[in-house]
Amino acid sequence: MPSPDDTASAALQSALRTLDTEASGVTALAAALQGELGAAFTRAIDLMLHAKGRVIITGLGKSGHIGRKIAATFASTGTPAFFVHAAEASHGDLGMITAEDIVLAISWSGEQPEMKNLITYAKRFRISLIAMTAESESTLAQAADIALTLPKAREACPHNLAPTTSSVLQLALGDALAIALLEGRGFTSVDFSVLHPGGKLGAMLKYVRDLMHTGAAIPLKPLGTKMSEALVEMSSKGFGCIGIVDEGGYLAGIVTDGDLRRHMRPDLMTARVDEVMTKNPKTIGAKLLAGEALEILNTSKITALIVTDGKKPVGILHLHDLLRAGVA
Repeated sequence: MPSPDDTASAALQSALRTLDTEASGVTALAAALQGELGAAFTRAIDLMLHAKGRVIITGLGKSGHIGRKIAATFASTGTPAFFVHAAEASHGDLGMITAEDIVLAISWSGEQPEMKNLITYAKRFRISLIAMTAESESTLAQAADIALTLPKAREACPHNLAPTTSSVLQLALGDALAIALLEGRGFTSVDFSVLHPGGKLGAMLKYVRDLMHTGAAIPLKPLGTKMSEALVEMSSKGFGCIGIVDEGGYLAGIVTDGDLRRHMRPDLMTARVDEVMTKNPKTIGAKLLAGEALEILNTSKITALIVTDGKKPVGILHLHDLLRAGVA
């Protein structure tokens, strides 16, 4: 009977073989895109970019599961899409597909009998059909207007039976299509935020203006203020810093907890903020995404940022604000 260590080692080796096999498949897919598949891929992107309707993705079995994910990725990145199960299509779901739509049919063999009625329907109503298959001579590929032929990579399954590498290739090509469409549409992070209002992703796509503190909550003092007064303001507002403004109301500097430690001396409380502050501090704009603000805080190893508009303070954002909003 093998020892626990032998069993763990065998499992790890199996996992590594699986990943190596699937990685080889993705490498073969990248090579195919630089050849004949690339031309078909480009035509498919052009067709979908100019479609008046939606992209209807269909498949069944493991290809169906992959198709659902691809449809969700398309929809969340600016390409209207949804999934129709190939078997259910013959029982009424064909009515979901209009003449202005495009069908992306996924089938590794391209020979599932359930696809027959869908192909016939597409031809009858002149609906553009894109096939994603490994068999260029299959019924599906031959009926399609564009055939995206995947390389015939070996499955990670030791019997070369269970869809593993093939599923990875379908998913990878689907992602490649989605991102090419995203970039082709000029789809921005702002567009993305409209489609992802919930969860942590939605929180990261909020704007700084949605989370910042404004008005009297901003810790501010003018140049020339004694450090004793600045410290009272700094402590009462609770952000661990205070912005220093000039006569015109423009941000001239900032005093932080770190500045206090660096300038610690007997006469610190009678010194002027001008002597202690950090000039030209890092700031952010109110229109910045919360996720980007978090990146700046983490990269700069600070906990708060003053929000400015034309160099005038309009708010302050603390790391705790991002935590409360679910960004971090």
